[in-house]
Amino acid sequence: MEKIVRIESRTMVLDIDNVDTDQIIPARFLTTTVRKGLGDAAFHDWRYAGDGELDPDFLLNRPENTDRTILVAGDNFGCGSSREHAPWALLEAGLRAVISTSIADIFRNNSLKNGFVPVVIDEEPHRWLKANPGAEIAIDLEKTQVELPQGPPAPFELDRFARYCLMNGVDQLGYLLRQRDRISAWEASH
Repeated sequence: MEKIVRIESRTMVLDIDNVDTDQIIPARFLTTTVRKGLGDAAFHDWRYAGDGELDPDFLLNRPENTDRTILVAGDNFGCGSSREHAPWALLEAGLRAVISTSIADIFRNNSLKNGFVPVVIDEEPHRWLKANPGAEIAIDLEKTQVELPQGPPAPFELDRFARYCLMNGVDQLGYLLRQRDRISAWEASH
């Protein structure tokens, strides 16, 4: 995993509540344990027209959103069944974070374990972000706040261990492997 301390980007807005994991990546794409290529399946049923061509009106397909890495989503993002493929697909599609007023617990946990940053902020700054697609913002993990172009920053909560892992570019296993010498010393003394 890459170290994530700060994410700066213009936003793109998906103003839909209750986006579930099957909408993020449909179940028919869950036949792989390899992340590569899942970005093309992100939001597949919304992203592609009936003929299989990209729908130019869908936000991931719009030219102005090409380099944007922060998605502002409606309430209750990532609800539905548990699937690690959902944050994998979003990461492969070029996204690094999602901001909402609520994010489903299982999706949030899967995201944090895979280097995708789920951010929950209060309704007022969220409403402003939805009304201002393309706003240049920053998500600061060290300060646990979203820096907005106007007004005070929007604070968010982030589990301390998950924050440590993101900021140091390690997953849970990587963290444990870094403790190998201490674990071995403890085992030898007991």
